[in-house]
Amino acid sequence: MELKRVVVTGLGALTPIGNTVEEYWNGLINGVSGAAPITRFDTEKFKTKFACELKNFVAENYLDKKEARKLDPFVQYALVSTEEAVKDAGLDFEKLNTNRIGVIWGAGIGGLKTFLDEITDFAKGDGTPRLNPFFIPKMIIDIAAGHISIKYGLRGPNFACVSACASSTNALIDAFNYIRLNKADIIVSGGSEAIINEAGIGGFNAMHALSTRNDDPQTASRPFDLDREGFVAGEGSGTIILESLEHAKARGAKIYAEIVGGGMSADANHITAPHPEGLGAKLVMQGALDDAGLTTADIDYINVHGTSTPLGDISETKAIGSLFGEDAYKLNISSTKSMTGHLLGAAGAVESIASILAIKHGIVPPTINHFTDDPAFDPKLNFTFNKAQKREVRAALSNTFGFGGHNASVIFKKYED
Repeated sequence: MELKRVVVTGLGALTPIGNTVEEYWNGLINGVSGAAPITRFDTEKFKTKFACELKNFVAENYLDKKEARKLDPFVQYALVSTEEAVKDAGLDFEKLNTNRIGVIWGAGIGGLKTFLDEITDFAKGDGTPRLNPFFIPKMIIDIAAGHISIKYGLRGPNFACVSACASSTNALIDAFNYIRLNKADIIVSGGSEAIINEAGIGGFNAMHALSTRNDDPQTASRPFDLDREGFVAGEGSGTIILESLEHAKARGAKIYAEIVGGGMSADANHITAPHPEGLGAKLVMQGALDDAGLTTADIDYINVHGTSTPLGDISETKAIGSLFGEDAYKLNISSTKSMTGHLLGAAGAVESIASILAIKHGIVPPTINHFTDDPAFDPKLNFTFNKAQKREVRAALSNTFGFGGHNASVIFKKYED
């Protein structure tokens, strides 16, 4: 059976540095930090008092007010970025076979705000379970995919991927596979997350995972810097329309890039810590290259997981050095989490959009907030520190790694007919 080629025909983004794809890209190439003091709740008693929140986002500006109240923020975000992607792709569902159009979505935690609110209200009561009838349907991770399919009448494959911070990359890989196996013509894929609340920030603080640089939030996310000390929480959504090349050409769609490979692996090491030598990270990148039929010499840019944690950044660069060898010195490497913060389950989708746009525009977004070199990193590696760099990007690899040791990598390349 011949596998179908799969291309990207639409993008949508809702991020801490821009509420559209255009705004997001401009924020990336200009090195804008999305970190600021938290506005969602009183942080007086919290170790971390800042995050990368969405800016000027009001759900009712995008969604019916009554409907918006029935949706957890992570679903609101999913619907908003998907509407942009659908319009960008020029999809007229009345003219398409919606039985062959699916939704595969990713989230690491899902409706945490809904869960927090309902259980808090219950705890304040007399023990009578006066729970909102929308409690469960608002909270469950698969409901974002459900709402997208219901809104547009899409009856193809429909499910959610959950692998912590690798979730939306896994969703993209599944979407890629369903299309190339001819199980669907189009898949709406991506991920969303909304964890900037008392439970999310308090929980990650309890793990000592978050930066506590409260005196300087904008520079707190410092991937590969000597003084990095934790990630910065982010929120938002990214939607990517994947489509068979045959179907895209038949309807005259514009094509951003081709998706050519995906890799998946496990560290099998620890519930939160990466393998110290990056064995799982090396394995997943090799898997993506093998799937794409590419070599290390074919990759020009890696959008790394790069969370700004002491251990994670080291293990990932060890994996790159071990796998790429001398080709590592020809790469541009950057962590866009230095600007957006860590969007957890949405990270893979949002960072894949950055990778796709790097291919389209020939510009590699920077790793901002670099002040002091860390001797643990090879000084010959190009981390694209502090300023975007112009270069032809023939192929880009995007890494996402999640708690539990879940690893996922996806490769996009310049489309050639």
